[in-house]
Amino acid sequence: MSEAGCAPEDGARAGAVGVIAIDGPTASGKGTVAERVAAALGWNYLDSGSLYRLAALRTLRSGVDPHDADAVVAVAGSIAPTFSGGRIVLEGEDVSDAIRAEGVGALASQIAVIPALRAALAGLQRAQRRAPGLVADGRDMGTVIFPDADLKVFLTASADSRARRRHKQLIEKGFSATVPDLLRDLRERDARDMRRESAPLRPAEGALVLDSTYLTIDQTVAAVLEAHRRNPGAGARRAGTKPGTTGRA
Repeated sequence: MSEAGCAPEDGARAGAVGVIAIDGPTASGKGTVAERVAAALGWNYLDSGSLYRLAALRTLRSGVDPHDADAVVAVAGSIAPTFSGGRIVLEGEDVSDAIRAEGVGALASQIAVIPALRAALAGLQRAQRRAPGLVADGRDMGTVIFPDADLKVFLTASADSRARRRHKQLIEKGFSATVPDLLRDLRERDARDMRRESAPLRPAEGALVLDSTYLTIDQTVAAVLEAHRRNPGAGARRAGTKPGTTGRA
């Protein structure tokens, strides 16, 4: 059994349908990159992080103690959202913007450590694997959910650049935020994601490790599409580094 509570083979049953798995820390740009790669290929797109944000939103609205794992799973483990036209609907309400609030994101990171919740959401994620193909982004797409993905990418960037990117996104959406607060929150989330027992954040075996600190979104998308075109073999690779650096984020 995998750390998400389901056998890795479960993610391979639809093996005829191609998958590109893009994992990475908070605000690394993986969602934007994955969505654009999916559009370029004409494939389906899965934003797995939105599922945990939906679970967090339901947890907040239910009033249950987020530290009570059983209660969280009881109210959030059976969400059934619909995705259409870039919008997310939960129980008849468009919650596309509500789940992007920083408070929801922080709680999503907190409850994502609950193994039973990860197991409950695993099947919902794997069900998105449909023809002609799927580009999935998250934190355990290549390690747990789709271990047989055709291409596995681990997208990262420095904490400072990620904080600045997230600040820009939030301000554009009308949310109040400061870079120092976001930087502190990102570092806390990184530590929590990497240290959790269930599906910790890490590059999948054979993943392309892509540092986007000095890359534009277009350059990052192009790098992923080129890697897909080449259908690279096993073995970790590192790309996107600033000239003269070692490629460390």
